[in-house]
Amino acid sequence: MRVAQHIDSVQECRSLSRLYHLGAFMPAAQANPLVARLSPPPIPSVLAWAREYRGGKGPLVDLSQAVPGYPAHPEMLRLLGEAAASPKTTGYGPIEGEGVLRDAYARHMSSVYDASVSSDNIHITAGCNQAFMSAAIALAGAGDTVALTNPFYFNQETTLAMLGIKRVLVECDAEHGFLPKLQSAEKALAGGAKVLAIVTPNNPTGAIYPPALLLDLFLLCQRHGAWLIVDETYRDFLPDAHGAPHPLLTIPGWDETLVLLYSFSKSFCIPGHRLGAITAGANVIAEITKVMDNMQICAPRAAQVAAAQAMPLLSDWRAGNRVEIARRANALRIVMAQLPGWEIGALGAYFAFIRHPFEGLSSSAVAERLAKEAGVVCLPGSYFGEGQEHYLRLAFANADAASIGLLADRLA
Repeated sequence: MRVAQHIDSVQECRSLSRLYHLGAFMPAAQANPLVARLSPPPIPSVLAWAREYRGGKGPLVDLSQAVPGYPAHPEMLRLLGEAAASPKTTGYGPIEGEGVLRDAYARHMSSVYDASVSSDNIHITAGCNQAFMSAAIALAGAGDTVALTNPFYFNQETTLAMLGIKRVLVECDAEHGFLPKLQSAEKALAGGAKVLAIVTPNNPTGAIYPPALLLDLFLLCQRHGAWLIVDETYRDFLPDAHGAPHPLLTIPGWDETLVLLYSFSKSFCIPGHRLGAITAGANVIAEITKVMDNMQICAPRAAQVAAAQAMPLLSDWRAGNRVEIARRANALRIVMAQLPGWEIGALGAYFAFIRHPFEGLSSSAVAERLAKEAGVVCLPGSYFGEGQEHYLRLAFANADAASIGLLADRLA
């Protein structure tokens, strides 16, 4: 009897073991819900639509991701090659960035803004997305609130979401080129937002925020004891006559309120080398250094060395690129003037936010059909915030003027 019971017990254990191995009694491992609830990265989904285009309207016109529509300068490639081949750049570097690049960029900022910026105010990062994430971690914690404009740059919104940082939206005035409404910003800051983050020239709209508006936003943040983060990724593509983007670095005590973000990717056509910069007070740089030590340790060293040398060497080339981008912007204005029902919501630097005429279709449906049927790849307005279904983002800097001219027939 006992032997039979023992055999039954052994068989039961073996059966249970098989079931455990099959996962019948194992709780499923769970991903971080703050990340799991986010949508997949948007660019791949749009490029998947483009792969279904059969070429019936001619060559594909890709206006989706913001990438330079011309190659890097041969001198830039030479400098990158030399720096990459040096044993000195294969080890870890300073967390804050290479001294040569911090010095060069501080001189550049001092010149652009007619202000006194030192290398102690500069932190080099692996691209501007990392610059925003490290600044967000340094300035806000889970449960804090950060104000973003609506529409917003989607990577900034998803960064806050995965960090458990709440966001409140500052409405932009579509009738006046999608500029932030001061009353809405005041409401967000009065409601407890610890940071106001803006992008100018704007992604996705292309809107260029006037210096007077930026000063008003700065003073508003100063009054509420909040930080102002200004993402200036597309600063180098402002019109020639624009002058300094703002006067904020000349205000005494700016370092207690202001954080500026920048990307070398677009100006030098090196997005794959991931290089960005933060300009802030030395106390903020110290906090960001703690974040970076855990996130990246140091930005790519060869690219830093090359960019430091390229900044003075390629200044004329970069100025020429600004003129070329302005030519492409004008080509898009000409096209849109030929298309009844299509409207420019805002246009500047790298992007245009275009209102489509299809009232019964979502922005995703319009963008999908444009990609699959007309060979025009752009991003739906809904990717950038609430109430943007009537808009599409066109990264017109990706294409030359001739390619942009093709849009007249494609959109019609």
